[in-house]
Amino acid sequence: MNNRTVERIKKRFIAIAMLAIFLAMLFIGGTIWLSSLFVSYRAIRSGLDALIDTDLDAGDVSFAEYYIDDPQLTEIFSVNVREKADYWLVKIDGDSVSIDGRYAAGTEVEIIYLCEEIMNGEEGYGHQGRIWYKYVDEPDGKTIAFIDGTTEVYALRRLFLIAMIVCVAGLAVTYILVVHFSELVVASEVENFEKQKDFITNASHELKTPLSVIRANTEMSQMLNGEDEWSESTLKQIDHMNGLIANLVMISKAQELEDKTEMAPIDVSEVVETSVKSFESVALKSKITLEKNITPNVVFTADSSKIMQLTTILLDNAIKYCDENGTVRVELLAFRKGMKLTVSNSYKDGGNVDYNKFFERFYREDKSHNIDKGGYGIGLSIAENICRQYNGDIKATWKNGEISFICILS
Repeated sequence: MNNRTVERIKKRFIAIAMLAIFLAMLFIGGTIWLSSLFVSYRAIRSGLDALIDTDLDAGDVSFAEYYIDDPQLTEIFSVNVREKADYWLVKIDGDSVSIDGRYAAGTEVEIIYLCEEIMNGEEGYGHQGRIWYKYVDEPDGKTIAFIDGTTEVYALRRLFLIAMIVCVAGLAVTYILVVHFSELVVASEVENFEKQKDFITNASHELKTPLSVIRANTEMSQMLNGEDEWSESTLKQIDHMNGLIANLVMISKAQELEDKTEMAPIDVSEVVETSVKSFESVALKSKITLEKNITPNVVFTADSSKIMQLTTILLDNAIKYCDENGTVRVELLAFRKGMKLTVSNSYKDGGNVDYNKFFERFYREDKSHNIDKGGYGIGLSIAENICRQYNGDIKATWKNGEISFICILS
């Protein structure tokens, strides 16, 4: 596992962990804030209900003085609210208007004007800015109760601000901890990968010896008894196994070599052109038409050997599985800040194929795993790995009897 892969895993772990923590904090903070909002609105409505039930027939004693110690209002309003909040009651019976309470937020004329606006609407609860009201239209007159909700609004704003500060501080602390623990998470993954790589290397080495012995014995048998189809089949299988072992070793070391590759701006058009030329004789021998549409002077920062390997894998795969007397097409285009490489081939039976599995190692569409066409089922997996090294992607599509492998590198 190379440094780039390790960094990608760390970044992914950090991103997922931070997103999870953020969503958790958002849920908790939102729940607390909405609960406080609900409680505040409920308190205001309860206060309005209490005011509506108030009788103004209290002689010369004002509403504020008479009801300041009312048990119901005391339960609803805290001492701070009762001392500082504005609340008043308006009763209208024909041309008679009675106003009582604490209305420092406006004059009596302004309150009456506000009542006129409210009475043009429907009964029930509402608010004008920070002023909350309840309007009741009864046979004996109309009653409107008001409460100034400024205190509650400011309290909710303070709660929201505190929640934001706690959330930001919590995310900052969490980020530091997650970055620290990401090293521990990645360390175990790196250790597992190293063990896997060592196992592949050791197993490959151990397999070479018995294969060499089998080859030597088979060749000796041919010298003594002559060649036959059984000995030829054995040698063919040995060659296949040796190639498979070599590819396994190459896969295990591919990511390790990423850190050692030199990145520089290269002429991708020239690299792809060279790859196509190397397959012209192969295509001609296989009676396949090889077409190309290569945009000149496509420049991309990469390792030329990697681009060559990617093109070679796709061309070899296209020619190998192209229909008889079919066509292979290679197209290279400049794409945004990168490049787009498309290799297509005739494939009339590709309508019912699961292309998502094409990039799995050792996968073959041929269920019998017939090896007559050669290959080990890992070429496309290597091609996908190369694309990912350059923050790119590869996908396979089929349309009108033609399968296309599209690589976008950025």
